[in-house]
Amino acid sequence: MGSFSLEKAKEILAKHTKESHLFVHAAAVSAAMEAMAEHYGADSEHWAAIGWLHDVDYEKFPDEHCHHVRELLEPEGISEEDICSIISHGYGVVTDEKEPQTDMEKSLFAVDELTGIVHAYALMRPEGMKGMEVKSLKKKFKDKRFAAKCDRDLIQQGVERLGLELSVVMECCIKGMQAHESELGFEKQ
Repeated sequence: MGSFSLEKAKEILAKHTKESHLFVHAAAVSAAMEAMAEHYGADSEHWAAIGWLHDVDYEKFPDEHCHHVRELLEPEGISEEDICSIISHGYGVVTDEKEPQTDMEKSLFAVDELTGIVHAYALMRPEGMKGMEVKSLKKKFKDKRFAAKCDRDLIQQGVERLGLELSVVMECCIKGMQAHESELGFEKQ
């Protein structure tokens, strides 16, 4: 199975995306996916690359998100399997083409929105990502007004699909995003 590198994912996304906040989101999801891969003992670079590319068609086709992934990625030599994995994160929201089935697909579905909550929380903390704990993140998660645009129901669905506790997935998101603080705009103190 020819998986592609994170570098290749970054090159491809840069061809289709210009908005800086979308790169920050790509970096956050990529970082979380890397940590999820480590949790499962899987190929962390491959998972990180999938995370980086998951919104490849979003800027050009915001109202048809996930419906243009194939046409953008096939010419780049991305495998059908990886294309389907990326499309699966929109299952039940913007597409019914592919249900998340593998650990990687289920992880992407779960962390996509969750990284938004982690990121919003880090922005309001003077220390950013540094020293963030699951317990305090859970409090923010329960407050529906906090990062209100992040869909908690989708996160719960994703976590249930994985058969993990929410705190385990939160821990992975925090750990992954801490490892990539500078890419996310949080300089290590």
